[in-house]
Amino acid sequence: MFQVIQKYHFIRFGDIVVDLGAAPGGWIQAARKTVGKRGFVLGVDLKRIEPFPQDYVRTIVCDITEQDAVQQILEMLPRKADVVISDASPNISGIWEVDHACQIDLAQQALQIALETLTPRGNFFVKVFQGDMLDDYTHKVKQHFETVLVIKPKASRTKSSEMFILGRHLRKTPI
Repeated sequence: MFQVIQKYHFIRFGDIVVDLGAAPGGWIQAARKTVGKRGFVLGVDLKRIEPFPQDYVRTIVCDITEQDAVQQILEMLPRKADVVISDASPNISGIWEVDHACQIDLAQQALQIALETLTPRGNFFVKVFQGDMLDDYTHKVKQHFETVLVIKPKASRTKSSEMFILGRHLRKTPI
């Protein structure tokens, strides 16, 4: 995560960050170190995350597929988020088509949360799996963000189908 933040600068000092699918907390650590004491990081996951000692890091147990997820997230934030990141992953079945569809569904949920919780010009970073639904999803992200990149970080295993989409600068109105 650090290498991607350093390369693309989509999280900055003082930012408000929402981390979806945050357990066990590795991305929270990276975001926390980047935003510093002037920022705020909210980790969201189905599982309880060990609390962080910093008062600018909070976690909640929340299902991002539930209707009240956006409200729960907004209630925890000091203001709208500058960045939404999502490493949410489905329970892997081993059936590629099912796993890909479930991952894209989680990415869709993350996008919807981002659209409702981000400030104008905010950034969105989400995990996806390669597959036949990826182009349609990427096109949807492009409707809402000025710049969209598909990224395969060096830390990701070469044979893994895992990749990430970075949407930079949320548009005020979708195209």
